[in-house]
Amino acid sequence: MKFLALLCFVIPISAFAETDVDGGTLNPDEMSLQKSVKRAQNGDVNMMICAQGYVMTKKGSHDDARAVFEECARQGWTAAMTWMSYMDDNGFGEDYDPDAAAAWDKRAADAGDPIGEFNYGLSLLRGHGVDQDLVAGKQYIDQAAQNGLKVARELQAADYDPSAVTPDADEWKYKPNY
Repeated sequence: MKFLALLCFVIPISAFAETDVDGGTLNPDEMSLQKSVKRAQNGDVNMMICAQGYVMTKKGSHDDARAVFEECARQGWTAAMTWMSYMDDNGFGEDYDPDAAAAWDKRAADAGDPIGEFNYGLSLLRGHGVDQDLVAGKQYIDQAAQNGLKVARELQAADYDPSAVTPDADEWKYKPNY
């Protein structure tokens, strides 16, 4: 039994590497994050590939995450749109860009995504990345609440005060820059 356990640790790593052989590929790179990036770059995305953009973002591979999220968003996956907003709003893989972040959230909101509605409503309430518009901001928040987003209901209950739902927000971001 000890020999079998030792054998498992002694097998060279190269035995698991992808290699081309006559008639195909031995141990194809079919389940890695890099394979998902390649598929996204070729326009081949699905829910699982789009969700892997989250893992890429969290591990700091922002360029790869952007490649995945951009293709997923292009194909209508609204969660990818809100992730692109998150990345632009935090300067992940590109410069900090509140205008682009708001545009991504609006795109998701216009597609009926409650998180996009909520985020875009917050942007309008704050005037962050878009001109401040309290009436439209409340309308987007109300729509998100109607679509079942609990945090939108919390914001309504707080009389649309953004600090009620984002108490630890970087307030410097939301100051008017005029």
